[in-house]
Order: sequence, then structure tokens, then C-alpha cells
Amino acid sequence: MKFDKIHNKGQARLFENHYLEMLTKTHPLVIWGMYIPIIVYMLYYSSAKTGFSTGRIILTFVFAMFFWTFFEYLMHRFVFHLVSENPRVQHFVYIMHGNHHEYPRDKERLFMPPVPSLILAIVIFSLFYLIMRQNAFAFFPGFLLGYLIYGSMHYAIHAWNPPFKWMKPVWRNHHLHHYKSEEKGFGVSTSLWDNVFGTGFDLKKEKEDKEKVKELMFEKKKK
Repeated sequence: MKFDKIHNKGQARLFENHYLEMLTKTHPLVIWGMYIPIIVYMLYYSSAKTGFSTGRIILTFVFAMFFWTFFEYLMHRFVFHLVSENPRVQHFVYIMHGNHHEYPRDKERLFMPPVPSLILAIVIFSLFYLIMRQNAFAFFPGFLLGYLIYGSMHYAIHAWNPPFKWMKPVWRNHHLHHYKSEEKGFGVSTSLWDNVFGTGFDLKKEKEDKEKVKELMFEKKKK
């Protein structure tokens, strides 16, 4: 997914069909509103129906949030940046992630839209249930919250400057992934796995280009 120029305005057209095109867009609050009730219900079910202790539920939930960061890294590195000569695969990768690299300021596509998101969530939960049975009702909510935090951080990285100084390396890692090299910096919510697998940027050696960073941020609305 190499583009000669990053488009700082507009968005990609993914489908000719108007209704399919609408289904590719969403707002972060829609996704939060969709998954928070599921998270709450599953935690309630874990507590009321499975007989698990509160401590076990909390540990499973927290571990699932941590597991999400690893899942996020693998998906970003090996699926969203899949290289193939097959035009259909290339088109799929572009729909899933390539359009974001060409139009990084398209804030309507920073979260997976509701319909494909729910379908994928059902598939993933089914796999978790097959593997861990009742534990999935405590694990999946943590996994979902990890996803929500990831998506919100991704939105924030493109929308604003880091709110705290200690968060700046995560911001820079993702900005460098966009304008410096797509073969590094796959972590969004954390740089942990980039450091573990040697795919992170050496931020001490990378000169900060404020103009490039500014290009990847949403324009502030004039009052």
C-alpha cells in the first residue's frame, strides 16, 4: 500500500452502491454505544451464572485487555498490511486498511463500522467460547474494551496532540508508521509488541517533523 501522496481532505470511495458505501462509515460513539451494553451484560452473566469468583472475573477481564494489544499488533502487521499480487486480495486490504493510509484524516473510518464489526465480534466470541467455554463471558468483555480503547486512541492520535508527555512516543510511533515506513510501528494503543518484535522506530534517532505530523491531524473547525 504505497501512495504517492497522502490526501489530507476527503475520503476514499469504497463501493459504487450508495447503501454499501454508507455502511463503511461510523462514529466512535456509535461503536461505544453498541458494545458497552454487551460488555456489561457479559460481566453480569459471568458473575451471576458461571459461579466464578469476582477475583477470577477481574483477572480474566484484565488479561483479555492485554491480549487485545497482541491481537491488534498481529492483525495490523499481517492482515492489514498483507502484500499480494492478487487484485482481489489487494482490494480487500485497501477496503480494510489501505484507504486509511491514503486518507488518514477520514475520521468516519477510524473504527470498523457496525455491521462488519458485529459479524466479526460474533465469530471471535464463538472461537473464544469453543476454546475456553464459560470463561469466554469474562474474557470477551475485556477483549472488547481493549478494542474500544484502541479505536479511541487511534482517533485521538489523528485528531489531537498527546494529552500527556508520556504518551508522545505512542503518537510519534503511529505518525511515523504513516509517513515514514509502513513496515514499522504496527502498535497503536501501545508500542510494547513493536519493541518485542523489533518493528518499532528508534525515536531518539528520528527527527521530529512537525509539518508532517500536522498533515495527519484533523483540521480544527474555525469558530
